[in-house]
Amino acid sequence: MSSFFTQGQLRAIADALGDTTDGLSGSEIGELLAACQMVDIDPAITKRHRLYNAFAHDQNTRQARTHVLAFIRKAMRPERFLRCPERFEPMRALVNGAIAFAGLAVDASGGITPVEQARTLSEAQRRAQELRADLATRGVHPDVLRFCREELVADNYFHAVLEAVKSIADKIRTRTGLSDDGNTLIDRALAGALPMLAINPLKSESEKERAEGFR
Repeated sequence: MSSFFTQGQLRAIADALGDTTDGLSGSEIGELLAACQMVDIDPAITKRHRLYNAFAHDQNTRQARTHVLAFIRKAMRPERFLRCPERFEPMRALVNGAIAFAGLAVDASGGITPVEQARTLSEAQRRAQELRADLATRGVHPDVLRFCREELVADNYFHAVLEAVKSIADKIRTRTGLSDDGNTLIDRALAGALPMLAINPLKSESEKERAEGFR
């Protein structure tokens, strides 16, 4: 296994961890760089460039990628996400896409494990086709199949699942005319004795319990 990340791999890792939507905040970057004893070369510039400069400087200085790996491990510790668990999987997916070509992956515990090294972008297309075929044989709703696209399963299947789940809220809003989101949307649409959307007649206790479980 190589002792270095290539320039392209370092840039991809920095882009993933510094992603505007799902990445680290500026203060988190500062704390993690200090914890890993890495020099924060340019703290005032954009997050991804700040991380890349710090990573490249550290790897060049130490002639090893050890501290870059340590940064990833610290950034992906599950306990860091206790107050915002919804951030973990999107960030893990981004990081795994970045380190896949180095033959590494962040697992669900936040550890870094060796995996088969990705070599071609066509692998993503193959995975998308296989996922679509498998779901089709299971009789999955056509709305879900729309999200089995190459760009969504390039890293892993997380993004395809995430986009499919998002579509459920859109469909509920379309059918009810509501503009809410999250728990408020679900409660207003599916809760109560006469919900706006009923999955069964709600006459027996069993039907009511099933509806409540679905909500």
